[in-house]
Amino acid sequence: MPIIKVENLVKRYGSLTAVDGISFEVEEGTIFGFLGPNGAGKTTTINVLCTLISATSGKAFINGHDCEKEPSTVRKSIGIVFQDTTLDKDLTAYENLLFHAYLYGVKKSEIKTRVHDALNFVDLYDRRDDLVKKYSGGMKRRLEVARGLIHRPRVLFLDEPTLGLDPQSRANLWGVITEMPKKHNVTIFMTTHYMEEAEVCDKIAIIDSGKIIAEGSPDELKKIIGGDVISLKTRDNKWSQKEIKKLFNIDAEDKEGELYLTSNKGDACIPELIRGLGDMVLSVKLQRPTINDVFLKLTGKAIRDEDVSGMSNIKEEVRAYRRRH
Repeated sequence: MPIIKVENLVKRYGSLTAVDGISFEVEEGTIFGFLGPNGAGKTTTINVLCTLISATSGKAFINGHDCEKEPSTVRKSIGIVFQDTTLDKDLTAYENLLFHAYLYGVKKSEIKTRVHDALNFVDLYDRRDDLVKKYSGGMKRRLEVARGLIHRPRVLFLDEPTLGLDPQSRANLWGVITEMPKKHNVTIFMTTHYMEEAEVCDKIAIIDSGKIIAEGSPDELKKIIGGDVISLKTRDNKWSQKEIKKLFNIDAEDKEGELYLTSNKGDACIPELIRGLGDMVLSVKLQRPTINDVFLKLTGKAIRDEDVSGMSNIKEEVRAYRRRH
C-alpha cells in the first residue's frame, strides 16, 4: 500500500477551483516532488493532506488513514514544515524541540535523546542553547526540519522548504533532506518551483492550474522532450520559424519570445541553424533536457517566480555537503 494515496481530489473556494480532480500515489521511503508555479494548487493539496482544510470532494489517505474521517490519527503520522517559519524566536533551539516533543506526547524517557539526535542530524547541536532569533534563515529552516522529525512521523511535508534561502543554505538543507528517508525512515512530500530541486526527487508530479499534467521520475519526464533542447533568440521569430521548417523540416515553437526546438544531435544542428538563418540569429543556447523544458513543453510557459542563479548544479552541491559532514 502506498504511504499517500489521493483519489479525484477537488477543492473549490466559491467559483475558484484550486485543485481540480487530481489523483496520485506516493511510495514509502521516497522523496516526492510536487512541482508547479505559485497558485497551481500545491499548498492547497498539502493543506488537505495535513487535515488543515477539508476537500470539496474526493479522497486522501495517509498511512492508510482517511484524512477527512480520521484527522487525529493522520496528524500523528505526519510532520510539516510550512513556508513561513513557526519557531518561537524567544526560545533556544533546544527549548523549541523540547516543547514540540511535549506537545506530541513523546515519552519523557526518550525526549532528551530524540532532541539531541535531531540537533546533531541537522548540524545544530553546537548552537542548541542560542536563541532562535539569532539564527540565520538557513539555520531556522534546518531547525524546523529537526522539529518535524521529533515525533518520528511516517511522512514529512515540506512546503517550499528553501524559499528565500541563499544558494549555499539551500544546498546545506538539501544535504539534510536527501538523507532523511534512509536515516529516519520517513517519506518526504515536498512542494517547489525550483527545477533543480525537483531533479533530486525520486518522483515528480507537475501541477498547473489545479491539474496534474505529468508524473514520473526526472528521467522519465525528460523523455517527453525527445532530444537536446536548442533555444534561439532572433530578430524575427515568425520568419525564422518558417525558415527552420523549410530548411530543416523542424517545427520550432515560440514561447515567451524565444524559439525552442529539439534535436538528437544538438551540437551538430546549431552550426547548420546559424548558416541557414544568418544574421537573423541574436543568440543560441544548447542544453540537455531539464524539468523546466518539460514544464515549458507541457504548459507553454516557464516557472520564473524567483531568480535561481547559483542553483545550476544542486546535485553537486549536495554531494559537497555530504563530504563535509
